[in-house]
Amino acid sequence: MIDLDKLTIKTAHEHLMKGDFSAVDLVKTYLAEIEKKNPELNAYLEVYDDVLEQAKVADERISKGENHPLLGIPLAIKDNILVAGKKATSASKILEGFVAPYDSTVISKLKKQGAVFLGRTNMDEFALGSSTENSAYGVTKNPHDTSRVPGGTSGGSAAAVASDMTLGAIGSDTGGSLRLPAAFCGVVGMKPTYGGVSRYGLMAAVSSFDVIGSLGKTVEDAQILFEAIKGRDVLDSTSIDSDSLSKKQLIIGVPWDLINQEGIDLKVKENFKKVVKNLEKLGYKIKDIKLPNCLALYYIINFAEVSSNLARFDGVKYGLHIDGKNLLEDYVLTRGQGFGKEVRRRILLGTYVLSAGYYDAYYGKAQKARTALKKEFTEMFKEIDLVLTPTSPIPAWKIGEKSDPLSVYLADVFTVTANIVGLPAISIPSGFMELEGLPAQAGKKLPLGIQFMAPHSGEDLLFEVGKKFLNEVL
Repeated sequence: MIDLDKLTIKTAHEHLMKGDFSAVDLVKTYLAEIEKKNPELNAYLEVYDDVLEQAKVADERISKGENHPLLGIPLAIKDNILVAGKKATSASKILEGFVAPYDSTVISKLKKQGAVFLGRTNMDEFALGSSTENSAYGVTKNPHDTSRVPGGTSGGSAAAVASDMTLGAIGSDTGGSLRLPAAFCGVVGMKPTYGGVSRYGLMAAVSSFDVIGSLGKTVEDAQILFEAIKGRDVLDSTSIDSDSLSKKQLIIGVPWDLINQEGIDLKVKENFKKVVKNLEKLGYKIKDIKLPNCLALYYIINFAEVSSNLARFDGVKYGLHIDGKNLLEDYVLTRGQGFGKEVRRRILLGTYVLSAGYYDAYYGKAQKARTALKKEFTEMFKEIDLVLTPTSPIPAWKIGEKSDPLSVYLADVFTVTANIVGLPAISIPSGFMELEGLPAQAGKKLPLGIQFMAPHSGEDLLFEVGKKFLNEVL
């Protein structure tokens, strides 16, 4: 009997190398868990039909003496990352039935290591949202409270890890898409430096923000996955090789002015203050810093690039196609019925901010502000080593509770800055908050998370402080 609750990527690897159980035994255990839990949680859109064959190949490689950190390890893959011969829809009707013609670079790297792909996970359509409520294939539910969202856009991936339906997961992060669901589901979510992982084979949402990252139960698991997929790629001109950073004494900056503003849940603030005290006890120096609210800047650029990137989905070459009276009506009908409400909203707003007469007023100013923000962070990191905030200003909300899109956008207030500037960031579990009020809520606990941001290529700093915090505080 394999105890999935206590299993990590590292310990599973050790068991596989010792022969305590086989890769086939391991994936069978996960497949049984998926069969039991996924009908309610809706974390997986599809479980691949060749999982056992993949595991058998991994066992053969192990028997021949191969030893890779991910050999035989079951992983979940977000539905916007291409796996050759497998469906990939970005949780959108407009790509219903689309089969990937090639492997993304991250998948190629994971295949070389011998990872086993369990299936593709649910997400907000085209990675646009913060809750996984925007999927064309139904909302994913939070394993800690199935009446609540798991966060987004990598909600299916985070829910799968949190519910022991996979050992680890690969997702993408555009403005918090790995970190927010990690916080809501009580797992670790890692967003690398922009360009630190190749985007080749990732369906583009916001090209200057998007990055592929990892989700795991522990910081070490997230690190193992990052190490396997990082690095420069000739197929992605924006990709880079990361240089490791190391510091003897870390100084952590805390933007109290941003954290003490209205809209931050009181229990989130209480939890965060405890975290700061615990970090001081661990020997870290805490320094007060100033950070602006970057939501307006983020969403102007987000809408503009979404409008541009999604123009390619017209129903002509692949995916959904609806016949009209002429070519224009083909486009209108296909895009109108193929895209969900949130995607249509962002395309419309993005087209507006890019239009003649408004380009300079909105998009042009946003890009200038982005350049100024990058300079501000360069100066800031001369005095501090990491920035600490809560991952989210609020805990996971109830499914359908936030009908106003602006209130959902506000949940990204702490996460979007890392994407604007291209910094690496990690969300780490920081405890739980108990729900009060209705009898049905009594005794329920919702996970909370904290976020560390580091300078460019500062992933090693994030892993160092993250491990120390989880091992010695939680």
